[in-house]
Amino acid sequence: MKSLDGIKFAEMVQMGAHNLSQNANYVDSLNVFPVPDGDTGTNMNLSMTSGAKETESNAGKHIGKTAQSLSKGLLMGARGNSGVILSQLFRGFGKAIEKDSEIDAIQFANAFQAGVDTAYKAVMKPVEGTILTVAREAAAKAVEVAQEESSIIAVMEAVVSEGKNSLDRTPDLLPVLKEVGVVDSGGQGLLFVYEGFLASLKGEALPAKNDASLDDLISAEHHRAQDFMSTEDIEFGYCTEIMVRLEEEKEPFDEAKFREELNVMGDSLLVVSDDEIAKVHIHSETPGAVLAAGQKYGSLIKIKVDNMREQHSAIVNDQDTQAPAPKKLEKHPYAVVTIAMGEGISELLRSIGASYVIEGGQTMNPSTEDIVKAVKEINAERVLILPNNKNIVMAAEQAVELLDIEAAVVATKTIPQGMAAILAFNPESSVADNKDGMTNAFAHVKTGQVTFAVRDTSIDGVEIRKDDYMALAEGKIILSTPKMLDAAQKVVTDLVDEDSEIITIIYGEDASEAEANELASFIEENYPDAEVEIVEGKQSLYPFILSIE
Repeated sequence: MKSLDGIKFAEMVQMGAHNLSQNANYVDSLNVFPVPDGDTGTNMNLSMTSGAKETESNAGKHIGKTAQSLSKGLLMGARGNSGVILSQLFRGFGKAIEKDSEIDAIQFANAFQAGVDTAYKAVMKPVEGTILTVAREAAAKAVEVAQEESSIIAVMEAVVSEGKNSLDRTPDLLPVLKEVGVVDSGGQGLLFVYEGFLASLKGEALPAKNDASLDDLISAEHHRAQDFMSTEDIEFGYCTEIMVRLEEEKEPFDEAKFREELNVMGDSLLVVSDDEIAKVHIHSETPGAVLAAGQKYGSLIKIKVDNMREQHSAIVNDQDTQAPAPKKLEKHPYAVVTIAMGEGISELLRSIGASYVIEGGQTMNPSTEDIVKAVKEINAERVLILPNNKNIVMAAEQAVELLDIEAAVVATKTIPQGMAAILAFNPESSVADNKDGMTNAFAHVKTGQVTFAVRDTSIDGVEIRKDDYMALAEGKIILSTPKMLDAAQKVVTDLVDEDSEIITIIYGEDASEAEANELASFIEENYPDAEVEIVEGKQSLYPFILSIE
């Protein structure tokens, strides 16, 4: 096969989606953290299914248009970090061939590479040993093979073969994978899509479904490696944001060139632009140089520089449920949209200032489209979105790109962080100022959690037994025990110190009010200066969530 058209590509997408779907449970089981929320396979499956449905509805001979349909479907259906990255891979793929009615082997390979380039740009701090690595190394091999082979099938065979090799190498790149000797779950999910593509091209049946038992598996949840920068990682200490009004009399603006120039000045770089404005976010040691670089292209109309070493501390913690649409409201100037699981937690967030709470969280992340719909129907001029879960942050940020109103994500990763952020909201401040103030507020909150283990394993020297209760302090497992209150008390002793003033106990479906009161008594006896509050959160999976301020 020397060329590929839209009809055949649509068939490939259907086969890839089906292969991922039948193996989604297997991918879900690849979760190094033994908490009951291993959702990589679910998120990738729902995202790819959305893309496949859009592709099927708009399939035609023109491969560029078919690929754009896949991109659109994936974009709107993207759930979790894994789903967002998958959508970005095929967004770049589709953009590279959008004008082509059919493509040859070289164009096919280059489209895979374009997808990798787009996905890497979408992640603020790419981590190797994840789905990104598998995609990158598979695409590089495809480009190499296409120089010698004119066969579309040969290129796809190279993608699958190198994808498998890359996946096998992921434990050498991520310590958390190496510790338990396993591969990355997101990379495995992507490989299932690629294997479906190849089977379609060759007219073969799909590979056999992977029915490995959960008891035989201990592997890795890739999105744990996708966390954004924490304080101990800070090499570049000034969070610098500028907005440049592009002017014709200045140097002609080239976004790629500008991004390349800024890239050597720091990390966490984001550059977006249109015909009139360029926006920059970067962590740098030389904010003055960033400002000077922007001035070459026009006037600086916004400048913000924060010293992160003083203001920012670590924020890495830790069946298709679509968010119910709120009733259409009268237009109002501001809204805070947040995400939570548990009726009690939702009521709490609303009581302290949330305009609307999307149901979602650990086991089911709302999609980009869910978030966009909620924001649009809340009918506000400006919106702040609080994900309250690290695996929803990227979908929320992608939703902001699709909105036609002023909006921003306050990247909360736990319910306690979300509570602190909402309390810091100021309806008189701008979106940018609120984002900064709310981020600074939640950075000072510590989060403790108690949940149960879904399998036997060992993490960071802690021996864990299935059905034990695990104590998590700032996302790190510190104890595994058969007794729930022992786990909760361990969280308290690990996180509470002499500076702690307010401790909020949020108890869930699997804990009683009496047990919450017993935990409160323990805190009051050992930390008499701290004020203790108890909330019935009604959340599943986590008997206790603790907020320490």
